[in-house]
Amino acid sequence: MLPWERPDAARAAGSDPGEIPPSLLRPAEARLEEAAALAGAIGLEVAWKGILPLRARRPSTLLGSGQVENVGAEVKLHRIAVAVVDAQLTPVQQRNLERAWGCKVIDRTGLILEIFGARARTREGSLQVELAHLDYQRTRLVRSWTHLERQRGGFGFLGGPGESQIEIDRRLIGERIAKIRKELEEVRRTRGLHRGARKKVPFPVVALVGYTNAGKSTLFNTITGAEVLAKDQLFATLDPTMRGLKLPSGRSVILSDTVGFISDLPHELVEAFRATLEEVAEADIILHVRDVAHPDSAAQRADVLAVLDSMVKDGALDPAWQDRVIEVLNKSDLLADDDREALAGRAGLVLVSALTGAGLGTLKAAIDAKLSAGLAVHRIALKPAEGAALAWLYAHGEVIDRRDGAEAIHLAVRLSDDDRARFESRRARAAREGLKRGPG
Repeated sequence: MLPWERPDAARAAGSDPGEIPPSLLRPAEARLEEAAALAGAIGLEVAWKGILPLRARRPSTLLGSGQVENVGAEVKLHRIAVAVVDAQLTPVQQRNLERAWGCKVIDRTGLILEIFGARARTREGSLQVELAHLDYQRTRLVRSWTHLERQRGGFGFLGGPGESQIEIDRRLIGERIAKIRKELEEVRRTRGLHRGARKKVPFPVVALVGYTNAGKSTLFNTITGAEVLAKDQLFATLDPTMRGLKLPSGRSVILSDTVGFISDLPHELVEAFRATLEEVAEADIILHVRDVAHPDSAAQRADVLAVLDSMVKDGALDPAWQDRVIEVLNKSDLLADDDREALAGRAGLVLVSALTGAGLGTLKAAIDAKLSAGLAVHRIALKPAEGAALAWLYAHGEVIDRRDGAEAIHLAVRLSDDDRARFESRRARAAREGLKRGPG
């Protein structure tokens, strides 16, 4: 169910207009359908859903007393075991609603955490989900069950004299959080070493970002030939995956698929999945994949940009990140011909269909062009025997002119300054090794 608070009501309640999330500006029906899709993503069968207008937020239950009674009647009628409230509930509100309705109640944050917990596959992903769960659960340790009322005596590890069960639970959660944070630091250190190794290769990194279910994984699979899980389902991909991709220029890049964003992304998850978001921060090119056929495509775009802008404020992303963005309008095959033609002529946009493969050649060319922008053109002469050096230039630069002569191959190559320095270093090392070996 969706407790719907209109933007003007939020302002009247004293909210700063600048703090009203983009999701609140969407139609209530669209938000309700997204909430139902989130519930379906973890296998819940939606027996009833509804929009509940809020005149004021009740500290005890969020909803008005009449709304609580009406929903309670629906819970009994449909024998509902889990009620999902698409809003952020305080621990007290969650407890009171559970008592009133006689079923388990979870809010939007809890629902998204459940999805992430079911989908994480890597060690890092599992740790991040558990950390987010514990951070969330620590605030939910209210005295809503009798075992939390007990007093427990003991010594040392059994709990101090008079320590209550709730205090023991909080202490154990705190200890587990500290342990997970240490483990995550080790995982991040390992990821940092891997990133360092990639920089030594080096290949540019292209990161896919976008709203959940925008088709990022399908695009990733189609363009790279990989087999990442791709479903018409929210948050089908949680763990970052990387594959190599050859561009039309011959340059190789690393394509990275990342977790999808969503409106009102829980703060716990933004923090917990920082290592995933670091792949975006480190990327040379950011592909912002949008479901152009979705009625809320513009609002979804605003949500993604809001999360990335928050990373700038946290210092995790450089302020000039938008200069590295290519906006990819996916699912263009679902558009009417007139709409598709109108968008096709707009600068900075690339229309594709990950399902049919339409526009993927244009997308690869756009990545090439973005990587080449601002690179200097270097003129290099190679001996015919320098086959390894020639292959390296084709893999790491863009060869825009080549003239083969009897004694030398003359090339015009777009290279970054770093790649030019690496090339000269590799060439000098190869020459020294050749001298050591001597003739034939």
